[in-house]
Amino acid sequence: MRELPYGEWPSPISAADVARSGVTIGFVAAVGDDVWWDETRPRESGRTVVVRRRADGTVTDVLPQPWHARTRAHEYGGKAWLPVPAAPGRGPALVFAHWDDQRLYLLEDGADEPRPLTPEPAEPAALRYADPVLTGDGAEVLCVREAHRDGRIERHIVAVPLDGGAAADGGRVREVAGGSDFLASLRISPSGDRIAWIAWDHPRMPWDGTELRVARLENGVARDVRTLLGGPEESVLQPEWADDATLYAVSDRSGWWNLYRVGVDSGEARPLCPREEEFGFPMWLLGRVSYALLGDGRLVVLHGTGTYALGILDPDTGKLDDLDAPFTVWKSTLAIGDGCVLGVAGSASEPYTVVRVDPDAGAVERLRPSLDRIPDPAYLPHPRSEALPGPHGRVVHAHVYPPRNPEALAPEGEKPPCVVFVHGGPTGQAEQVLKLEIAYFTSRGIGVVDVDYGGSAGYGRAYRDLLAGQWGVVDVEDCVAAARALAERGEADPARLAIRGGSAGGWTTLAALTGTDVFAAGTSYFGVAELLSFAEDTHDFESRYLDGLIGPLPEARDLYVERSPLTHVDRVSCPVLLLQGSDDRVVPPSQSLIVRDALAAKGIPHAYLEFEGEQHGFRMESTIIASQEAELSFYGQVFGFEPPGVPTLELSRGE
Repeated sequence: MRELPYGEWPSPISAADVARSGVTIGFVAAVGDDVWWDETRPRESGRTVVVRRRADGTVTDVLPQPWHARTRAHEYGGKAWLPVPAAPGRGPALVFAHWDDQRLYLLEDGADEPRPLTPEPAEPAALRYADPVLTGDGAEVLCVREAHRDGRIERHIVAVPLDGGAAADGGRVREVAGGSDFLASLRISPSGDRIAWIAWDHPRMPWDGTELRVARLENGVARDVRTLLGGPEESVLQPEWADDATLYAVSDRSGWWNLYRVGVDSGEARPLCPREEEFGFPMWLLGRVSYALLGDGRLVVLHGTGTYALGILDPDTGKLDDLDAPFTVWKSTLAIGDGCVLGVAGSASEPYTVVRVDPDAGAVERLRPSLDRIPDPAYLPHPRSEALPGPHGRVVHAHVYPPRNPEALAPEGEKPPCVVFVHGGPTGQAEQVLKLEIAYFTSRGIGVVDVDYGGSAGYGRAYRDLLAGQWGVVDVEDCVAAARALAERGEADPARLAIRGGSAGGWTTLAALTGTDVFAAGTSYFGVAELLSFAEDTHDFESRYLDGLIGPLPEARDLYVERSPLTHVDRVSCPVLLLQGSDDRVVPPSQSLIVRDALAAKGIPHAYLEFEGEQHGFRMESTIIASQEAELSFYGQVFGFEPPGVPTLELSRGE
């Protein structure tokens, strides 16, 4: 073991390893004994591929190059594909939304090319489809369609025939239901004569207030629409039919997302297992699920606070038994196969992995890890989850990742630099799962604290609502509190604290740099910097998000100006790194450019890197490598260490 300064420890975890770990497993599905899932691959320029694992264990890509199964609905997207039964003698076919033109396609088993199911829109990618569901007769798929026309956006639940006739005749795409700004989670009753879905309107977000609606299906169109649960201050998620007269749904009416049984005719809602735990997730992506129905009437549920377990719930008795699965984090996707449960799970020592679980024996089979090669565990951090002391007597939830490397030891008395990771959303959640982007730093002697600031999901509605009207205040206070707590305990050098985050996390980073003097460096990945232009430029799904986070316009215009980091950029006294995708529609490049120009005018050391073809969240291997190495070089220059084997990032001092 060698004595080396923090930040200069030799590490086998390269930026290329981080990029390879960037394979994102999204949703899972079951067809008999076969398991299907999707992967977003940096090595294929961020292409999302649908993968099939057959009963004999062979794994193949269902979707050939250059087809790309990703929807642009809500810009964040969601589930964009569905296996469907095929003609006799053939295997299942695949319905999917293609990224380039957003049309729905059908790829039949054995076919070389898919054929279109929906018409070509008048404007590129103007008709977007998400979260497909097969009708009982197998002749159509129902999905959410987002239509962009003449600057307006409308959403409907639509039925698309699988015979392909609508590709040339758009009139054959039937509008089933509408009436709201947003629609999600459509479900058809077992008999096929009723439909349920979730709806909400501006300015609410789906974690603020939604409605569970139900209607009769008459000639394929929703009639006699009724609201069963929900409203402006109740978030209802994911209806599922128990039988033709009963629905299950997740509601936070108790202050926590719990499960309820709802009578379709009476509207009476009964809690199944009331707990101060979350049984749901914020609906950032269409198609998310947190529970599923087994064939015997029991429910498979994801539940917990901060971390999550997989359990089996008896809806008649309320008894909940957790399966002994070695995972602390589950993605919001579940599917029921033949006698098994499929999901995507991970832990501090395992990356997200497609898993198959026996719901009775609890046996776990790992089918596909998102990371092909896990580094030597000796170089991986041992995180711990803590409730750190926060401002005004509240606690701050965080995951602490101390530096760890078997080859190196820091000089006596030296304290490690520490980077505060700020998740996006801001109604997101830090996940304690093996992340090489964190191990990339900790294995080199740089500590990390991943903060679930007030407003984060996973800790109940009251904690989520701490950010109401307080974005740029509570999130900053909590990140500062977490950094100071570690410094006061001697686990971090108070002179070498950095903060970094993406999207809303980038906003918190910039707000912390302009509002406090705690941090010596900051890295903003496609962060929000100026609220008035952001409110005008951002996409429809989040276009009124700021009403709840800051206040409605025009009444709160002065507060928008006051809270914006750009207004106070003259207070920044430390170097800043800005990383941005050129094609980002959620947080456009203009947000990063105005910060760059302000830093240049003040002569503050900074760097601005814009990556061609990247959207909101980096997906290309070359981008991930370049941004990871740039960030490490940036911290080395600011904190006074020389990371080995990393190109030096050129910092500009402006005018």
